[in-house]
Amino acid sequence: MPVPTPFPRDLIGFPNPVNEVAARTVAGGVMLLSAATLVLSLSAGEGWLWLSVPLAYGFWARVATGPVLSPLGQLATRVIAPRLGQPRLVPGPPKRFAQAIGAVVTTAVVVLTLIGQAAPAQALLAIMVLFAGLESVFAFCVGCRVFAGLMRVGLIPAETCEACNNIALRHPV
Repeated sequence: MPVPTPFPRDLIGFPNPVNEVAARTVAGGVMLLSAATLVLSLSAGEGWLWLSVPLAYGFWARVATGPVLSPLGQLATRVIAPRLGQPRLVPGPPKRFAQAIGAVVTTAVVVLTLIGQAAPAQALLAIMVLFAGLESVFAFCVGCRVFAGLMRVGLIPAETCEACNNIALRHPV
């Protein structure tokens, strides 16, 4: 009889393929939260920069588990995306790479806020608004483009994402 583990094996991991409709929905949520944090921090005080903590958590949760531990990921995959039409499947590794970039950037926002550097934190939030907006509105994933470029020059091995060759053909960098 197997011994139950306190940490389910299927919890960690990123989906492959990914529903691009859900990914764009998550990007829309990131864009809105980033924009709200930026506008509030500029108009009502730097204390609002702490809203970047849930942003950073969401990115790290999605990198580690896909939508499983991400409230925004759950909302996108279970509620919003199914109401927007049929899934459009795309390879997962480039989307995970893009989430990792978001995790690094939003973590930098949190650290900059912690050490009292509001202006650089706000600049990074503006970049988040731009990149998440490009993904959400135009299906232009900056992280996916970087991933494809890194594959093309051999820094990411082809076996990391065999299906990604299609992304490079569909979305030339």
